[in-house]
Amino acid sequence: MSDFKTLVRSAWDAAWNHGDCDALDAIVHADYELENAGLGRTSGLADLKNQVLEMRLAIPDLRTTVDKIVVDGDDFALFWSATGTFMNAFGDVPPTRRVLQSQGAVQGTLREGRIIRERVAWDPTVDMLSDLGTPGLGSAFGRSTGASGSTALEMPSIEDLKEFNRKFVTGVTVVTTQDSAGRPRGLAVSAYMPISLDPPLVAVCVQNSSSTYPSLFESEHLGINIIANTQRLVVDTFASKSDDKFAGLDWHAGPEGSPLIRGSAASIEAEIKERFRAKTHVLIVAQVTYLEVSNVDPMVYKAARFYDGGSLIEI
Repeated sequence: MSDFKTLVRSAWDAAWNHGDCDALDAIVHADYELENAGLGRTSGLADLKNQVLEMRLAIPDLRTTVDKIVVDGDDFALFWSATGTFMNAFGDVPPTRRVLQSQGAVQGTLREGRIIRERVAWDPTVDMLSDLGTPGLGSAFGRSTGASGSTALEMPSIEDLKEFNRKFVTGVTVVTTQDSAGRPRGLAVSAYMPISLDPPLVAVCVQNSSSTYPSLFESEHLGINIIANTQRLVVDTFASKSDDKFAGLDWHAGPEGSPLIRGSAASIEAEIKERFRAKTHVLIVAQVTYLEVSNVDPMVYKAARFYDGGSLIEI
């Protein structure tokens, strides 16, 4: 069985470290299946090859090592480790430039000396991104069940959910940051909330279709500006798809460089601590490091309309 171990190590190195995915053909059976236990799905060799290429594109300096292979009859286990830097987008997740340091194991079955089935619990779309600082919310997106745990519930429609959200009164914020070239970026966000005072934690939720979305993965800090009742045009600007939302805007940089908008009811700068992928959005948790508070009343948002936070008259 030493020949099998040698072939696996050679094919693994060729595919994962050099991008020669066709080298895997020499070690897998024609009926090969890859079972992902964590995600509950089974795929084939073509999917494995695509996975390898996508990871190598996202982590150009990816280096994987087969640490140990154990064979018992037609059963085997492979233990591996990997390092590299998240430099390019992986799916819709922008790079964080964090270093991957991960390890895992593969269980498998052989037929005629080749791998016919592998079972893994580690998946790059979930586990790798978690290791790189962008975990998903996982089970939050599973199908809901009834009290017995057996009957799927009928989910509310999108229109019903929109109607529910219209009943919730919020403030209006503009979330800002710098991109990798030091240029200011920002977007209007209604999904902001304070989490705790000690430590001073806040959270914002940003849609991944926003042009500011990639910059929030590159930056270590962000600004959150609570918009004043006199800044209706500021809201329109940051809710738009303008290429330069800061043109003609009066703003200054916070201590860490985050753009803070002058005239806001209040502004903070915060250090990004966690990012959680939530389908079409990312939930960002940050720790406040600097703040400015004025005596100006904020703007209020309800049912798609804006109101003066002091008089509650529609703007």
